[in-house]
Amino acid sequence: MRAMILAAGRGERMRPLTDHVPKPLLIVGGKPLIVWHIERLADAGFKEIVINHAHLGAQIEAMLGNGAQWGVSIQYSPEKVALETAGGIANALDLLGRDGNERQPFLVVNGDIYTDFDFTGIALQPSKHAHLVLVDNPPQHQQGDFAIEAGALKHAGGKMFTFSGIGVYHPDLFAEIVKGQPAKLAPLLRQAIDHDRATAQHYQGVWHDIGTPERLKQLDESLLKHG
Repeated sequence: MRAMILAAGRGERMRPLTDHVPKPLLIVGGKPLIVWHIERLADAGFKEIVINHAHLGAQIEAMLGNGAQWGVSIQYSPEKVALETAGGIANALDLLGRDGNERQPFLVVNGDIYTDFDFTGIALQPSKHAHLVLVDNPPQHQQGDFAIEAGALKHAGGKMFTFSGIGVYHPDLFAEIVKGQPAKLAPLLRQAIDHDRATAQHYQGVWHDIGTPERLKQLDESLLKHG
């Protein structure tokens, strides 16, 4: 299975830090945020990684290169204008969702989170289109996004959790997205729920949404202090 790291966001809430550096290259715990993902994906056995980018994307390519230093192969999916989550994934499908002539599921990770989630073994059930990793609601998002019922992803109806930004998807989830056009992921997930094609798991380990300079600073200080 291949993996994709979403790195095309402008990072408006992170300004002025992101005026001259793309958000995934911001340093936390002594290394760029995106490098933490690459290292954990490599440790989990992922060999092929796709990274999309838009704002200051050339810096990302210059920093990461072809991925050889981590033992992986990195390909890039540049966007002239950020295509949002589903649009960015759909734009990169030719790099992601094929094994020979067969369409295969792939892992996607938001580039603006920090987590110690173990990617080993994460998978998509047959006939399903999406599998999400959900976490406890952080202070800045107390209402949550989805519920889980017997392993199935639900709109609501039980305890609400927050989408972590980690998911496994089948290419068919993006079949109606026009390549090169912006598109949001949430409507596709809700459609998958309605057709009983979405599953989920609850992760209770380390997870941070790096959405503001303050949260970046707090995480940086914690990692440098505790390792």
